[in-house]
Amino acid sequence: MTNYTMTQANDGTLQIEGELTIYDAAEFKTALLNRLGSTQSLKVDLAGVTELDCSGVQVMILAQQEAAAASKTLQWEKHSPAVVQVLGILNLGGKLGQPVSLVWS
Repeated sequence: MTNYTMTQANDGTLQIEGELTIYDAAEFKTALLNRLGSTQSLKVDLAGVTELDCSGVQVMILAQQEAAAASKTLQWEKHSPAVVQVLGILNLGGKLGQPVSLVWS
């Protein structure tokens, strides 16, 4: 059983909901790279991601590198608060989609 779901929206965007953590990283990697391999351009909607750890981030970085190596376009969109927080801590917001601006209180 996975802790996330991937669905294709009508506009072709890949929507991800749930947790992208070490528990599902291998399966997430395979599924994401398969989707990327079947298209020239892929948009990934992260609005439904509730948890992200370094394993999930590693898969995102790998997919970004694979897309670049194959001259494909991969866009990360609609970052959830969980994604924004992790990418901000790791200073990866600019590399994996939307620039991140966090206000700590």
